[in-house]
Amino acid sequence: MPRIIKTGHHAVCCVVPLIGSVFIAGVLTMSGCASHSSLNCDQDGPVCHHVSATRITEPVGCDLGDVSRYQAASISAPQTLTQHQQADLRDITLQEAVRSTLLHSQVFRDLGGTVLRSADGLNSIHSPALLGADPRFGVEGALSAFDANFTSRLMFENNDRPLNNLFFGGGTRQLQQDYGVLNTALTKRTAFGTQMTARHLIEYDFNNATGNANPNLPWQTYVDLELRQPLLNGAGAEINRIAGPNATPGVYNGVLIARIREDVSLAEFEVSVTSLVRQVETAYWELYFAYRNLEARRDARDRALETWRLVKAFDETGRRGGDPATEARAREQYYRLEADVQNALAGRSADSNTSDRFRGDGGIYVKERQLRLMMGLPINDGVVLNPVTEPSLAEVCFDWNIVLQQSLTDRPELRRQKWKIRQRELELCAARHQLKPQLDMFTRYRWRGLGHDLLDPSGSGGFDNAFQNLTSGNYQEWQVGLEYAIPIGMRQAHSAVTHAMLSLSRERAVLDEQHREVSLQLSNAIAEKDRSYELVQTNLNRRIAAQDHVEATAAVYEGADENQKARLLDVLLDAQRRLSEAEVNFQISCVEYMLSITQVHAAQGSLLAYNEVYLSEGPWPHKAYHDAGDRINRREFTPEDEDHIHRGPVLSVSSHD
Repeated sequence: MPRIIKTGHHAVCCVVPLIGSVFIAGVLTMSGCASHSSLNCDQDGPVCHHVSATRITEPVGCDLGDVSRYQAASISAPQTLTQHQQADLRDITLQEAVRSTLLHSQVFRDLGGTVLRSADGLNSIHSPALLGADPRFGVEGALSAFDANFTSRLMFENNDRPLNNLFFGGGTRQLQQDYGVLNTALTKRTAFGTQMTARHLIEYDFNNATGNANPNLPWQTYVDLELRQPLLNGAGAEINRIAGPNATPGVYNGVLIARIREDVSLAEFEVSVTSLVRQVETAYWELYFAYRNLEARRDARDRALETWRLVKAFDETGRRGGDPATEARAREQYYRLEADVQNALAGRSADSNTSDRFRGDGGIYVKERQLRLMMGLPINDGVVLNPVTEPSLAEVCFDWNIVLQQSLTDRPELRRQKWKIRQRELELCAARHQLKPQLDMFTRYRWRGLGHDLLDPSGSGGFDNAFQNLTSGNYQEWQVGLEYAIPIGMRQAHSAVTHAMLSLSRERAVLDEQHREVSLQLSNAIAEKDRSYELVQTNLNRRIAAQDHVEATAAVYEGADENQKARLLDVLLDAQRRLSEAEVNFQISCVEYMLSITQVHAAQGSLLAYNEVYLSEGPWPHKAYHDAGDRINRREFTPEDEDHIHRGPVLSVSSHD
């Protein structure tokens, strides 16, 4: 009858005999791995409730290494409005901020908290080295396909079996045999696709067959050399360096493609460094503006305080212009500006979700902590950073034709895409090569030896010693042949060609669109630079006019009679507010002008050079230089020899050549 067997989450209905059911139940009972989940079914209904033993746990036994040096006890309390303490100022220049950022950035930071939300997508200083050391997709991993492979197999067995045929049993119906074999081989594949194998076999076969009795020669050994050379598919150094040996349609992992992957990772590394430098510049100028904003707010508050005190004195002495309504307006102006000072000092933590765009808000404490984060400094250490680099008010001019040409050649994003196009071109070449049938020529030459003993120095020759019989050269064999194979229809190979062509077309289309995007970014950057510079001039004139307005209004207010003071108070308060806004807008335009210059260099691809940042490979161990020098000295190629050296396709040309 049907039986229901429940295993974990599933119930399987099957018809099995009683013995089979008992056997399956025993296997399930003795199983070494059991699920911690189960199904609890209600007695009165078909509803089953899944019960899981999953729990949130903490990992143990992890080697944190240098990460353990970051302890909570080393972090000081932050500066706040309620716990404000007079802290020392540390002057810092923009160049020092960039240098500290690059010196302490193992992981490329940002101001948006990406390190917590999606840590796997972060780039770091280890990214190029990680790809280079990747055993699957790195250059060394691709070169390993051409490494020599040594294999050795040792086996011994004893056989004791009845036989039904005297002919195959060597004249006996009961085979008793001691059998052992040692098979050793060394295989090497060359860049041209040739597979070379050197093999040595030692075999021991001692049995009771009647034909082996007089004398019994159980030891057999042979040495052979085998060559297999592809003639069509897989032949040639170029295709083996592109696709790798034994490549299949659509899967290519040759040395050249692995090298391109490393170049792509280097371009991505440069993009990340550029973004990091741009963000630290933004954070630096954000903090600079926070200080200037605080100064402007304090000046406005102090002027409002003086006005309030003056009006209050008029009110207390009973003079005209000092009635309670006038005093309340002056007091409201003071407290409103005091709130602006508090915001300019502390800021709001929501402002931390910024990237490389100037926002023009936030306080000193928030912006200072952001700059510390980018620079790799302790978030709080009792010292407040003070940016001392002043923005330049000189006009910076760019030649459009020069910067456009440079942006289309120096942007690392475009270089990364060009590498991808080169990779797709090589993959298309490999896919077309896969359309060729498999035609291999193979040859083998073998020396054999047979003997009563494997090694017997006292033997007289003949079959007494297997190794002596081998080295005599009396028994030699050879084999030559061709092997042909082709999938009927070549459906997979044709699909691989189509896929490679479409991938190449897509990457080229992406490059064209990237050119348009780069020209758009550069156009916007140039326009933004001109706009911000003009605003610097305009806001400077506005600040001067606002200052003159305040001074003139204050002079009129002081010289006015008691009947006119009440009417002029609103004018004076409005003039003071306008002066504060003019000062803030002037500082914003100065910072925007500096960041617009940074934006032009970023769009041009020269931001790192503008900040005197240069990328180079770290030093190798001293032994690596010593070994490289020895190899160069051993080569000693003559010009005639170099003409016969096969060189693969050129992938890259240094910009310094």
